[in-house]
Amino acid sequence: MNNNVDVVLVSTYELGRQPFGIASPAAWLREEGASVSVLDLSRQSFQEEPFAKADLIAFYLPMHTATRLAARIVGRVQRVNPKAHLCFFGLYAPVNEAYLRNLGAQTVLGGEFEEGLVSLVRRLAKDRGRDEAGLSAPQTEPVISLSRLKFKVPDRSGLPILSNYARLVIDGQTRVVGYTEATRGCKHVCRHCPIVPVYEGNFRVVQQEVVLEDIRRQVADGAQHITFGDPDFFNGPSHAVRIVSELHREFPALTYDVTIKVQHLIHEAQYLPVLRDTGCLFVTSAVESIDPVILEAFDKQHTREEFFRVVQNFREIGLTINPTFVTFTPWTTLVKYLDLLKVIADLDLIESVSSIQYAIRLLIPAGSKLLDLEEVRNLVGKFDEEALLYPWVHQDPMVDQLCKDILAAVEAAQAAKASRREIFTKVWRLASDALNRSTMTKVGLREMDEGEDGPLKRLAALPSTAEVPHLTENWYC
Repeated sequence: MNNNVDVVLVSTYELGRQPFGIASPAAWLREEGASVSVLDLSRQSFQEEPFAKADLIAFYLPMHTATRLAARIVGRVQRVNPKAHLCFFGLYAPVNEAYLRNLGAQTVLGGEFEEGLVSLVRRLAKDRGRDEAGLSAPQTEPVISLSRLKFKVPDRSGLPILSNYARLVIDGQTRVVGYTEATRGCKHVCRHCPIVPVYEGNFRVVQQEVVLEDIRRQVADGAQHITFGDPDFFNGPSHAVRIVSELHREFPALTYDVTIKVQHLIHEAQYLPVLRDTGCLFVTSAVESIDPVILEAFDKQHTREEFFRVVQNFREIGLTINPTFVTFTPWTTLVKYLDLLKVIADLDLIESVSSIQYAIRLLIPAGSKLLDLEEVRNLVGKFDEEALLYPWVHQDPMVDQLCKDILAAVEAAQAAKASRREIFTKVWRLASDALNRSTMTKVGLREMDEGEDGPLKRLAALPSTAEVPHLTENWYC
């Protein structure tokens, strides 16, 4: 089939990964007969030529940063080719639909978007056959689709080679990393999570044979490690275990990493030895907080004590956990912040926590379920279309200032190649200095139950922990 539609699929940013969300629809559209160009502007420079001849230009929006970057270049694309049909697809497309329409979007697709893109290409081919104005035809595809698709093996031809993307750091060396997805969506409904407004507690499976063939092709292209980008790899634990067991049988030297919710690490703990034995180097888990008030606001469905239990389980089993946090929220206090740092030190997790995690500030994007909480609705300002979020200010100005100070310190220290332990020390001192200057000092130190540099003194007495395996680009939205 040849429908003579020229398509450009554009990715602006996806955490240093070769984008599955471009490679997957590329396979669908090429099979449909469309002429497909793929661009990853996180690794390639902007070139006018592919845009100038396109009938359809589709931007992939998997996260907040990618959406903001895409918005910055839409005008430039439209000047190059004002007649092209403009589409935005991916997780952040439907929740920002009104904003994207104002930018010129004619089609917006979220959820399981491949089928919608095929429908759009067919429609454009049919309409263009009657009239060039058909490229501006109104959308008929659902903005959010949760169809159960039979996936096709992603077509990564045309994308930058894997060695141009984020690397795995292990034992002082780096490895080439591939990326795939075994599931989409998530069965949980954490209030702060951007997945929930689209999937509403649902997830969809990528068929095992598709996942394995995608990995085989990436291994042939040089991948030595695979990141599974599922929001939760244990959405379907038996599906996940079958995939990694077969993967290890075929490629016993290949390693991988996954993302799993704390709740699943507790309830599905029987599968953790399987992960260890099949080459899993680390598990990322969105812990977000150890404070019960914040955990309740986020509806995380785990407790402080359960996180401690997971850390202990991982130690006993021989797995590495990579916890992530939302460290600055409307409910964060200086005491709570120092408590988190103390726990990270006490649990010997300093090497396991990416330093940027100490400066993560809660984003409240369009559609956020946090807005279901009256206290959040009363807190936020008017939606900021340029920043694509609802702005909020902490009731304690010192907390907001600490966030800014720590972000600046972490960025400067990382630029200077400081170690995670050195950065942790800087962060601890900034936080304890802020607490000392606040009116909460006496209460704070009493609650901490030790002097301001207690954890640092104990930390200095410990031998340096070996660097844990990690990727060269940080995890954040």
